[in-house]
Amino acid sequence: MADNRLPTELWLDAQLRMLNGRGIFYYIQRRGERNSGLVLLKLNGLAGQCRLLAQERDWDTEEMGWTNALPQDLVEERAADAYIARAVDRDPDLWVIEIEDREMNNPLEGKEV
Repeated sequence: MADNRLPTELWLDAQLRMLNGRGIFYYIQRRGERNSGLVLLKLNGLAGQCRLLAQERDWDTEEMGWTNALPQDLVEERAADAYIARAVDRDPDLWVIEIEDREMNNPLEGKEV
């Protein structure tokens, strides 16, 4: 069975270009595996709290979406950074993107589950 999915790096490049066009600030904390790495999204509210969203695939529909990486919706930035460090240790292919948004909205493609 052929894998027709768009490589992560190409998908992310398109997503980040849209952010640039909308004036949304982001930082690529870590570049993962360019073809198949998943994305961990840190939404920084700039007031000490963050949301962490993990990219995941719905195996029935093959669509990518987002889920909370931690049981809590909001966490202190220190806790978010500690989780990111552990996640990268477990999955060296992981991409980590930080977006600065006081409302902590996810501007990337894919529904939140």
